[in-house]
Amino acid sequence: MKKKMPIVVTLEPGTYYWCTCGETNKQPFCDGSHQGTEFEPQVFKMAEKKQVAICNCQRTHNPPFCDGTHFNT
Repeated sequence: MKKKMPIVVTLEPGTYYWCTCGETNKQPFCDGSHQGTEFEPQVFKMAEKKQVAICNCQRTHNPPFCDGTHFNT
């Protein structure tokens, strides 16, 4: 069973690719497992080093960041 709780990480400035298909082995980041599906990773940038909660249920309304939607799934 896939965990639905967010993944809290400290990210350095840069570009990141959030998994939207839920099949990656590198949660919460894309590893290309979406190939051959209709899914594409969500590209996002961090301007400064920051600790963030990344969505792990793929149902957030504020991708890629957790908005608490997992409490309702």
